[in-house]
Amino acid sequence: MRSIYVLIPLLSCQVFSGCGQPNVAAPNNKTLNPATTESIAPDGNQFINPDGMTIKSRILLPKGFKRPAYRVEEFGNFLENLPLYPIDQEVHYYDGKIKPRNNIYNSVVKLDIGKRDLHQCADAVMRLRADYLYQQKRYKDIKFNFLSDSKPRAYTNYAKGDYSYPTYWKYLEYVFAYANTASLHDELPNVKTTQEVKIGDTFIQKGSPIGHAIIIVDLAKDSTGKTIVLLAQSYMPAQEIQILNNWNNSTLSPWYDIDQDIIKTPEWTFYPKNLKTWE
Repeated sequence: MRSIYVLIPLLSCQVFSGCGQPNVAAPNNKTLNPATTESIAPDGNQFINPDGMTIKSRILLPKGFKRPAYRVEEFGNFLENLPLYPIDQEVHYYDGKIKPRNNIYNSVVKLDIGKRDLHQCADAVMRLRADYLYQQKRYKDIKFNFLSDSKPRAYTNYAKGDYSYPTYWKYLEYVFAYANTASLHDELPNVKTTQEVKIGDTFIQKGSPIGHAIIIVDLAKDSTGKTIVLLAQSYMPAQEIQILNNWNNSTLSPWYDIDQDIIKTPEWTFYPKNLKTWE
C-alpha cells in the first residue's frame, strides 16, 4: 500500500456547527500556472520557509517530492496560493483574542473571518470552496445544503444580481448559521480510498452529537506514487484558518501521511472513511 501524506490547516467550528472538544494537548483559462522554482528542504528541518507568504512558498517539500501542476482556474492552484500572515502571526478568534500556538499550527491564512462566532470548522471548509468559485465568477456553483431540510441555498438566489463582496459575505454568514459538519458530510461524496485523495478533499466527522472538519490545502507525490498532504482547519470559537503541525511525525511535520488507519491531528482524530470530495 502506498503511503499518503497530508498537511492540514485547522478550521474552527461553532457549537451548533458541530465542532467538538479538542484532543489532549501536546506537551509543551486553460493555461498552466506559471512555473516557479520549488525549494527543497534540507534533511532534518521542519520544511518551513519563514519568508514565504503563500502555502506553496512557505511549506517546503521533502526530498524527492513534487507538487502537481495546476491550471490557474483549478481549486488546487487557489488553495496552494492562499495568502499567509507573517510567520510569527498567531491565530485570532472572531472577537480579537489570541489562540496560542501550543505547537498546534505553524502558519495562519490571511483571510478575514468577520466579527461573529460563525467561521468555525465546516464553515471554513465551505468558505474556501466558495471563495474559489467566487474568484472564478462561477456564481451558479456556489450553494450549500442546510441542516434543516438538506436542500441547497444558492448564492445567485440570495444575491439577486448583486455580486459585490459585502453581499457575498452576508450570504456566507447566512450559510454558516444554518449549515454545519453534519449537513456538509451528507452533501459531499466519499473518497473511495486514500490512493484517490486530491487537494481540496476534506476530512469530515459527523459526530454524535458533535464533529469536526479539516481540508487538504496542499499535496505532493514522489516517483513511486507516495502522496503527502498539508491539512488546515478552523475550530471553535470562530477563528482564523491554520496550517496544522503533525505531532505524530516530527521529521515530516507539517506534512501528513494519511495511508494509515488513524489520522490524528492536534485537535481531532480522523479515519480514512471520513474523507469527502467536492468533485
